Amino acid sequence: MKQSHFFAHLARMKLIQRWPLMRSISTENISEHSLQVAFVAHALAIIKNKKFAGNTHPERIAILAMYHDVSEVLTGDLPTPVKYFNPDIAKEYKKIETAAEEKLISMLPEELQEDFKPFLISDYSHEEDRQIVKQADSICAYLKCLEELSAGNHEFALAKRRLEKTLADKRTPEMDYFLQTFAASFELSLDEIS
Repeated sequence: MKQSHFFAHLARMKLIQRWPLMRSISTENISEHSLQVAFVAHALAIIKNKKFAGNTHPERIAILAMYHDVSEVLTGDLPTPVKYFNPDIAKEYKKIETAAEEKLISMLPEELQEDFKPFLISDYSHEEDRQIVKQADSICAYLKCLEELSAGNHEFALAKRRLEKTLADKRTPEMDYFLQTFAASFELSLDEIS
């Protein structure tokens, strides 16, 4: 049996720091971020199904969210302002991400590749599922801003405003429900939420 380096690469997610251009009170790596995105995406899917007549598969969406940034073990985390500086850069970076996703798939034993493709290769997943993960990703970035600002780090003020616009552009009833129900707690201390 051929040896695979797939999971050894995924274990390196904890080494890729997010927010590399920002001074953070609390650092965040893509492993931690991916777990939080999985939690939020799972919740969004459940909320959509229970409250807004959705027909999503929360477990599949949670797994898609767990893997949503794995290509960064090969590419690193390119800051959003750089990644989306102009459409040409965004388009070229998407090609780099796709190549990294394909490289990761190729590391798996051949008999497992088709099972992982829907979670690792963006084009293989359902569009509605991907949108929920993107919404969760934006919500988690927004929650990070709330945490940093509540700890007195004004470095995140502009990022928060930019993310408020992003959330407004992606707005759905399940996002509104999640934000109204859960977001305010991220600005409170441990004593206040206990």
